[in-house]
Amino acid sequence: MKIIADTHTHTLASGHAYSTVWENIQAAKAAGISFLCVTEHCPAMPDGPSQTFFSNLHTIPDVVEGVGVLKGAEVNILDYEGNLDLPDRLLEGLDWVIASYHGPVCPSGTLKQHTQGWIRVAENPHVDVIGHCGDGRYLFDLEQVIPKFKEYGKIVEINAHSFSVRPGAAFNCRQIAQCCARYEVPVVVSSDAHFCMDVGKVEPALRLLEEIGFPERLVLNASHDRFLELVRRKTGRRFL
Repeated sequence: MKIIADTHTHTLASGHAYSTVWENIQAAKAAGISFLCVTEHCPAMPDGPSQTFFSNLHTIPDVVEGVGVLKGAEVNILDYEGNLDLPDRLLEGLDWVIASYHGPVCPSGTLKQHTQGWIRVAENPHVDVIGHCGDGRYLFDLEQVIPKFKEYGKIVEINAHSFSVRPGAAFNCRQIAQCCARYEVPVVVSSDAHFCMDVGKVEPALRLLEEIGFPERLVLNASHDRFLELVRRKTGRRFL
């Protein structure tokens, strides 16, 4: 199994990443990646770009050097009520919205709080992807939350970067992926690249899915046609 889209990447705009959009696109092209999602951190993250940045993303063409570019965001979940740090009027105009918990924005709480928080996020129609929820600092009740992801049409991210930087991620992502398979919840595999050389580097996450026999049909970015259909349906634009 291989991916044809990297659905979670960062640039200089995030403040703690080190490449440009152009450099990430070139890296995607060199790696044979057909789609790149530009998903910067949002204003509540220290050094994150302002709302103006996200309102102006439409200036990036849909296709650059043969690579489809989705203009999105990694919004911060601010609390355990599911509040986010971009307003609906901006979220509505984005191609790809990931929602994630980050320690500098929302300190970890209890299992009950995390469970409630993810359910509230699932209910938000502007969120497309559940970001790096294998983080051991934000454990939640899988049997309560994963069916809600299914009910509200969310995509669960298996984030390769988590395996090296987030506690317990390898074990937690395995449990999450197995639960997603049981409930038929689709996933995407992403690099969470903070430097262009990491674009498309998702081997630990793919290896995990292969080890547990995760259904390939549920990995949305493992098929060009499957991902293109998703993008066209979500945005109403043709892209490639």
